[in-house]
Amino acid sequence: MSFEFALKIMAYSEEIRQSNRFEMASQIFRSGTSIGANIKEAQNAESKADFIHKMKIAAKEADEVQYWLALCKESEFYPNPSKELHNEIQSINLILSKIISSSKKS
Repeated sequence: MSFEFALKIMAYSEEIRQSNRFEMASQIFRSGTSIGANIKEAQNAESKADFIHKMKIAAKEADEVQYWLALCKESEFYPNPSKELHNEIQSINLILSKIISSSKKS
């Protein structure tokens, strides 16, 4: 799910770049693509604590993406992100939250 989301974020950030909004495009690109990278790192964690830590980093990045998308949606100067992007980042946030809480319990 995070890989497909990253591809969509890459496309959306290119759409923003076409509006000459390079800073926002870079922010969204970095945080949107790092979610999956951090999840991938967590899969190769050296310990349970390391796994939780890397998943928390992925969750922070997902929160950041959600913030950037909300800003773009509310601003008249940026292309409106799709409802699909909003739904997917909400799902990713929920999944990461569940993984983190479950990992802490076990």
